[in-house]
Amino acid sequence: MKRNLFLTTITAMAGMVLMSGCTKEPLENMTEAETRIYITNHDSTANFAAFKTFSIADSVAVVRNGQLLKKDLQDIDARFIQGMKDFMQQRGYVLVSKDQNPDLGINISRVYNTYTGVISYPSYWGYYISIWDPYYWGYPGYVYYFPYAFDVYKIREGALSVDIIDLKDAKDDKKIKGLWNGLIRGEGIFNSGNVNSQIKALFDQSPYIKTN
Repeated sequence: MKRNLFLTTITAMAGMVLMSGCTKEPLENMTEAETRIYITNHDSTANFAAFKTFSIADSVAVVRNGQLLKKDLQDIDARFIQGMKDFMQQRGYVLVSKDQNPDLGINISRVYNTYTGVISYPSYWGYYISIWDPYYWGYPGYVYYFPYAFDVYKIREGALSVDIIDLKDAKDDKKIKGLWNGLIRGEGIFNSGNVNSQIKALFDQSPYIKTN
């Protein structure tokens, strides 16, 4: 089977740190915002304009070392959920309930203590299959997968991960394709005042997510 090509976009808010004689430890002088890194990946064969409606999970998965701790809905979680709703609607998508056959499903996770490496979705995203059982979206017995691989950065302070999955074209082989993933790492991620700017950064890197 031909492997789908993938596109990986990595933007560090700090940009390239230039070493100079007068600054011995430039990383120690970075602001909180400059530490944050935004990574987005998508299926390059996907036509996002073909999807019109979306729904978003009503809680956030909390994951540590690949294990689901719980599904939670703290104030910060609710803000991320609302932020994703707002930006998806700005791009022209219509929010519907999960019982109204949405074209797209959105899952959000808080991820802690992940590891460094270049790994494929079958190994890295295996725990997401158990965390976000597609039964939630009305597809009992299905799993969802991503047809591409990407780099994962070492995260000590935690990260936020957002998945957009294709519910419109769920396959007869009991698989649901992942279309897009956004990952945010760095300091201050879970500060409520940073939510909108962080989601905006993910969408700024993903101009193809739009209805027209």
